[in-house]
Amino acid sequence: MLSISPVPSFSLTSVKYLRSPSSSSFISFFPKLSRFVTASSATPNSKPETTTTRVNNAGLKLDETVSVSKGKIRLDSWISSRVDGVSRARVQSSIRQGLVIVNGQVVDKVSHNVKAGDEVHCTISKLQPLRAEPEDIPLDIVYEDQHVLVVNKPPHMVVHPAPGNPKGTLVNGILHHCSLPCVAAYSNQEEEDEDSDDEETFSDDEGMIRPGIVHRLDKGTSGLLVVAKDEHSHAHLAEQFKLHTIERVYISLTCGVPSPSQGRIDVPIGRDSNNRIRMAAIPGSLSRGRARHAASRYKVVETLAGGGSALVEWRLETGRTHQIRAHAKYMGVPLLGDEVYGGTKSMALSLLQKRVSRSDQEEIIELVSRMDRPCLHAIVLGFEHPCTGEIIKFSCPPPPDLAEIVGLLRRSGREMVTTKLCVIFSLNLMPRAKLLCFHYRDFVYAESS
Repeated sequence: MLSISPVPSFSLTSVKYLRSPSSSSFISFFPKLSRFVTASSATPNSKPETTTTRVNNAGLKLDETVSVSKGKIRLDSWISSRVDGVSRARVQSSIRQGLVIVNGQVVDKVSHNVKAGDEVHCTISKLQPLRAEPEDIPLDIVYEDQHVLVVNKPPHMVVHPAPGNPKGTLVNGILHHCSLPCVAAYSNQEEEDEDSDDEETFSDDEGMIRPGIVHRLDKGTSGLLVVAKDEHSHAHLAEQFKLHTIERVYISLTCGVPSPSQGRIDVPIGRDSNNRIRMAAIPGSLSRGRARHAASRYKVVETLAGGGSALVEWRLETGRTHQIRAHAKYMGVPLLGDEVYGGTKSMALSLLQKRVSRSDQEEIIELVSRMDRPCLHAIVLGFEHPCTGEIIKFSCPPPPDLAEIVGLLRRSGREMVTTKLCVIFSLNLMPRAKLLCFHYRDFVYAESS
């Protein structure tokens, strides 16, 4: 159902704040100095981290009778719910290898439905060999322990190897940094869970192995991404993505200003029939099977350059491929720099040149001309730690290309659409909450409630 409706102001239930040696309220960031950011616990007395021994789980057997209250359930989903610490992808691999028997018959289709009373015998398959080579690639590591790794992915870096990008990916760099669990992926789209998120469902034509990767960001998108360092953590994080309990906040620059200034877009997303590499928001297509449910919440943080652009905050309820980019295009405000979805340089310049001061026009032309990616950054990531159970949250400033253009547009004149930029979080929600704010050159961003 099509819906673009106003929503209440966003609120937070927890925050993992950042500290700077120079200030407790504002965090100053400068190019290539992100290592000065220190991530600290969301709670005053964090529980000590428990030690979990890595296990291979190969050969683990499950012999049970299905017991469901009503209806049917997918075979892979049911097995995943019965085996702790084994990823859904590995369960699917076991099924495809003929290691699952239902009522005496081998079943190799992951989407096979089981019902109450069915007898299921499953043997977990061996881990598949890696298909990615370690490479000494600099990584911006925001947080790391023995179970998870949170990295700030730079723009233009591909997350995992694939045909056309066999080297230089985030996975190649992480494999050089530490060992990771093997996770198999397959390409049969018709067998994907109807409620799975494209950003968390890895598929290609090669059945590639994506070590530790739980979700992904587009090549052009910068920002935070969590990586699992063991299979238990992978399975736990994947379940959080499936249940949509992961907190993900993105910021973007749009060509024009969304109207209304905040709302919820509930428009299905599917493959664009005119361009197979592009997705499209297709109203009314859900019932016809052309697209999948997609919902995004957005909020204009500030209007820039007299309405020529806007800094917009996005929170995802689902995680479809190119979801923000497709929904922004549907609203008529494509992301600045997004050539695929209509946010072309010519469109941006036509909106901005006449709205910025003459003294800034030459610089804005230069910055927009250099922008070779969508202006989209994953600024906040929060999740439950897979081993300690602690709710942890991370933030990172935008890269220089985005920060510079925001700063210039702001200097050229802006209209704040919120009365408060910095908000102190309620002490009822977080006893030691802090301001979550970035000050990067002329770029300032703060989450508001």
